[in-house]
Amino acid sequence: MSQAQFEKAVEIVQSLPKDGPIKPTQDQQLYFYKYYKQATIGDVNTPRPGMLDFVGKAKWDAWNSVKGTSKEEAQKKYVETLSEVLKSAGDDGKQHADALAAIA
Repeated sequence: MSQAQFEKAVEIVQSLPKDGPIKPTQDQQLYFYKYYKQATIGDVNTPRPGMLDFVGKAKWDAWNSVKGTSKEEAQKKYVETLSEVLKSAGDDGKQHADALAAIA
């Protein structure tokens, strides 16, 4: 797992069209979010959002759930999850999966 592979995975996730053929579930989106934040920032460093900020709380709780995870492990989990999402998308995810694998 390399930094370049993680960066390519981030690029792929961020470029997925909202109405495209590859649609990560909300749980998968939170998974990407928490491991991206952990890999790029480290442990959560902000107070938990207020009680009416449901999205903010979900994101904060997800990120906080991986407190203590190393940067390298967070990057690895991010890339592995993207690989699984792309494989489950079949032919629609093949081009992205091949691009990700080529960096390994």
